[in-house]
Amino acid sequence: MKYIGRLLVYFLGFICVIPVLFVVTGTLMGNTELASVLAPVLAEEGGYAGWHMIPSWPTLKNLIALLLDTPEYYVLFWNSIKVVTAILVGQFVFAVPAAWGMAQSRRKWSGIAFSVYIFCMLLPFQVTMLSQYLVLNSLSLIDTHLSLILPLVFSTFPVFIVYQSFLDIPPTVLEAAKIDGAGHFQIFCHIGVPIALQGILAAMVVGFLEYWNMVEQPVVFLQEKKLWTLSVYIPELTVENAGNAFAFSLFSLLPAVVIFIVGKEFLAQGIAIQGTGLEDK
Repeated sequence: MKYIGRLLVYFLGFICVIPVLFVVTGTLMGNTELASVLAPVLAEEGGYAGWHMIPSWPTLKNLIALLLDTPEYYVLFWNSIKVVTAILVGQFVFAVPAAWGMAQSRRKWSGIAFSVYIFCMLLPFQVTMLSQYLVLNSLSLIDTHLSLILPLVFSTFPVFIVYQSFLDIPPTVLEAAKIDGAGHFQIFCHIGVPIALQGILAAMVVGFLEYWNMVEQPVVFLQEKKLWTLSVYIPELTVENAGNAFAFSLFSLLPAVVIFIVGKEFLAQGIAIQGTGLEDK
């Protein structure tokens, strides 16, 4: 049974990787070869589209065209870097202290506030889209990157993840620090953050993967294409430029893959922390 379960996991993992393999294969195909397999879909010709996982005539032409002849790619890439970095830094500044305050407060309102946070986390963007648009429009922030950054800086999701990490800090450690004369800010910086670092990094990894691929917010709040992020810009997919579209998709995917590989241990440990917290409750 152990081997059957392992084979099943490998099989399901391979199915999840298939779309990525399609993108890699399409990037290495020339436009002529792509036209031959995708013409029934892109050119609305008769018959069925086909595919083969190994290009018949591999080429790097699509990669070279993207990296050397497509300046808008770099504009959108740095837009994504700027927006995602600003969001994550803002969340570290605001969400981590908020989670610390709720976790360490013994007052009744802290539990109520955390329950409100959980409720807000369950609301999809489509529910709050109109209210966010009205507020941002009144502040003249529509069609600026701040329209993406500010609402997500105060997202409830990182508070939820980091909150449990702070709860796991032994009260005796905090009491010993207070006896030694440490203030609240010193305890937070020198004890709370280092001990909860795994949960904080897990929140940062999840946040990067989510915000790097966000689609609704840029489409709703940004009108000028020069302000768009990579996640919402894909060249119009036609028979003539199918290779460029595949290359663009591949290079849009790479940063998320790198961050996931680097931070997968933090992500797994963060999930374990949340699972332990839910079991205790």
